[in-house]
Amino acid sequence: MSTLVPSVEGSSPSKGGRGVDLPDGYRPTADEEFMNPLQLEFFRRRLLDWKKQILSESETTLAVLQNEPLREPDLNDRASSETDWSIELRTRDRQRKLISKIDAALHRIEDGEYGYCEVTGEPISLGRLEARPIATMTVEAQEKHERQEKVSRDD
Repeated sequence: MSTLVPSVEGSSPSKGGRGVDLPDGYRPTADEEFMNPLQLEFFRRRLLDWKKQILSESETTLAVLQNEPLREPDLNDRASSETDWSIELRTRDRQRKLISKIDAALHRIEDGEYGYCEVTGEPISLGRLEARPIATMTVEAQEKHERQEKVSRDD
């Protein structure tokens, strides 16, 4: 049985739900008003935590790079080490791009546009937003977009 979560007074979607106290274990449900202050705060915190985790991992990578020599005496060890670092740096680059998407999602929360498809204007499902909080399109719009991309790449 799901319960309705009462709306929080004094918090508007345009402010991103800041100052809203989330109940312990809160998860958005379809029984609530879509993108109410609790949902906005839930996703805002989730995005901020994700960004904090990525930045922490980047700092760890940088510290290891600065403290560990990349020169291994054995050629095979050196090649293996360089390959590992190349993969690590590529991962960090992807995460740098991800941070910009997280920042864009946080701006959409502030602007009251978060959770709505940028193509159709329809609500993005809560399940999709929980799985991918930076989503900007509904599944259907995303699939259509990817099909169009594939067609244009094939031309």
